[in-house]
Amino acid sequence: MIGAGVIGLTSALRLAAEGHSVALLDPAAPGQGASFGNAGTIAGYAVLPVGMPATLRAIPHLLFDRHSPLAVDRGSLLSLAPWLVRFLRQSLPGPARRNATALAALLADAAPRWRELAAEVGAARFLRDAGCLYLHASPAALRGARADAETRRALGAAAEVIDAAALAALEPGLPPFAGATLFPEALSFTDPGAVMTRLHAACLRAGVELIETRIDQIERVPVGLLLKGPGFLRTFRRAVIAAGARSRRLAAQVGDRVPLDTERGYHVEWDMAAPLLGRPCCPVARGFYLSPMAGRLRAVGTVELGGIDAPPSPHRIARLEEGARAVFPDLGPPDRSWMGLRPSLPDSLPVLGPSRGGADVIHAFGHGHIGLTLAPVTAEAVAAWIAGRDPGPAFHACRPQRF
Repeated sequence: MIGAGVIGLTSALRLAAEGHSVALLDPAAPGQGASFGNAGTIAGYAVLPVGMPATLRAIPHLLFDRHSPLAVDRGSLLSLAPWLVRFLRQSLPGPARRNATALAALLADAAPRWRELAAEVGAARFLRDAGCLYLHASPAALRGARADAETRRALGAAAEVIDAAALAALEPGLPPFAGATLFPEALSFTDPGAVMTRLHAACLRAGVELIETRIDQIERVPVGLLLKGPGFLRTFRRAVIAAGARSRRLAAQVGDRVPLDTERGYHVEWDMAAPLLGRPCCPVARGFYLSPMAGRLRAVGTVELGGIDAPPSPHRIARLEEGARAVFPDLGPPDRSWMGLRPSLPDSLPVLGPSRGGADVIHAFGHGHIGLTLAPVTAEAVAAWIAGRDPGPAFHACRPQRF
């Protein structure tokens, strides 16, 4: 298993439960990348891809508004151009509808799968069943939210548009908003990092071997798969590529050219004894989440397309602070900030399934903003492919050969 984020941890645990001997290979501590730094939402409502016709219409705003949740590093524009062209094509009505249908199929069982897994690994106490809110600042935005909610409901997601009074009853600590979209079936974690720690511990109890190394090369040899990294050389019968934003090069080495690029995501946190909110809330106009977590408030989100190696952007961190204070003006300086890497595909679908060169390599990466949500679903599919089973039609749209 190449990669020890939430996808690697859950997949390793499932494979060990089915009797396989499993090694997790990652140079970093398990579960401490994007799996740790997210909004903590199990977002079964996220049935709409990032690329939609509305996204095309909003591009001038997204690129030039200082409050925009999107930033593109100008120095990376040339290398990003092929990805951006694919993204624009996937935002057209036909592809967007197909991608939404595929996402809805993947997400249908995400919440019950997480309930089962959280109970299994001793993390149920971190699971909050209070829904999630999209906050709408104006009556016009609230009117537009009704069409969005209807689209989500048609795809199987529970969504309800509520007025300002109903919102105030749910979240009395918020300033006035015109209303909100309530996703009542959404789950969230009060401490994603603690959940990752418990997943890691469950893997160790199940006999999973943890190897702290970076894999730079994967090669098919007569006796299996030769994995190479700094000071590391070992042969395995099969491999699962779950290395998140760093998966593209490994996938190419086994025959799959995947148009994966990297989103740099951020969060800032304020320590506090009493929570300001009862559930994750997203001020839609600013495109980030305010997530109440154990002993702290996390402002998390924004998308920065700019590659893997650039340092964190103080501008993006400042925009998160500014957005959080627009909701809660009395917040002082944040206690910490963080940047992580998300693997992003132009169609918003992950890359899941056997490689073009054979089922000895399984791809399980590219989940974008829904890696935490889809981890148990992905783990179940990975175990099926390793065992030679078909995990079902929901995964057909995610096959690596679609590009």
